[in-house]
Amino acid sequence: MPWSRFDQNYAAPPGDRDLSYCAAIREAIDQAMCLDPRVFCIGLDADDKFGVFGSMSNLTHRERVLGTPIAENSTTGIALGAALCGLRPIHVHLRNDFLLVAMDQIANYVAKWQDMFDHQVAVPLVIRSIIGRGWGCGAQHSQALHGLFAQIPGLKVVLPSSPYDVKGLFLAAVKDDSPVLFLEHRWLYKNVGNVPEAMYTLPLGKANVLRRGDSLTVVATSLAAVHALKACAQQDLDVELIDPRTIKPLDLDTIAGSVERTGRLLVVDYDFPFGGFAAEVVAAVTERAHDRLRQPPQRLCFPDRGMPASGRLERVYYPTPERIAERMRSMILGSPVDAGSCVP
Repeated sequence: MPWSRFDQNYAAPPGDRDLSYCAAIREAIDQAMCLDPRVFCIGLDADDKFGVFGSMSNLTHRERVLGTPIAENSTTGIALGAALCGLRPIHVHLRNDFLLVAMDQIANYVAKWQDMFDHQVAVPLVIRSIIGRGWGCGAQHSQALHGLFAQIPGLKVVLPSSPYDVKGLFLAAVKDDSPVLFLEHRWLYKNVGNVPEAMYTLPLGKANVLRRGDSLTVVATSLAAVHALKACAQQDLDVELIDPRTIKPLDLDTIAGSVERTGRLLVVDYDFPFGGFAAEVVAAVTERAHDRLRQPPQRLCFPDRGMPASGRLERVYYPTPERIAERMRSMILGSPVDAGSCVP
């Protein structure tokens, strides 16, 4: 079988070349399609000349890239049917917001199919979706929504933050026999990092500790992980920074183990606060390590309202490395901060 060498997660040795986050996605898709003739791409503008913001430009097997009309629910059903028939589709959504148009297929069919048939059938479907902000996109084109999808049993939800991670996790997602929702933030696309040329996979459900520290545990996802790392470097804060990489399944052992040592927890998540991923991490850690907490855990998320279209207001809406650093420092020093405050 094409993926037999990846029966165990296989990490290639570090290389001597750098790639952008966008180029790493493109390489992962191209290598998956070259390795396995069952892999194909489908979605709105999947075959567009702009190559999905450059992430699907000049693929080797362009004949297996299928553009579709604006019909998200229908095309998701087509992708599900293809997966059930033994193919390995990559379903591309240019905007994460419009996954909601396909919610019936995603929540009621894609996510539930394996449970309904006692896991006797594979559903090797990757739903690739892009998060964005800027350009005055407003409330209907700037949402993250990963917490919403993580609440649905049967879906794996992946949010890579680095070029190395995005390639390894994407190949792992294509290899996986269960449906995977793969979310990429456009603001990461130009970031550059070391990416081996060889194919490799990273385990879904294993967090990455980006920085070691003893005074505060910070859990941050996607773009927030990059901003939190920058905040730590700028202020030289004694912080243990954890990028979960996948929020479903969640590596709670790594997170809780860190909190048991530091006694403090801050979750930075660029999504809505109420009932979201940050709330889940706070609840799970409190249940597991309540007696080791020195102070109440805190969240730093979007305000609990839609994204404004104004660029000036949008910059206030989003947390920044400076605001993240300020919150970190306040927690480490024990300064009075509203423990229930989630907003920037």
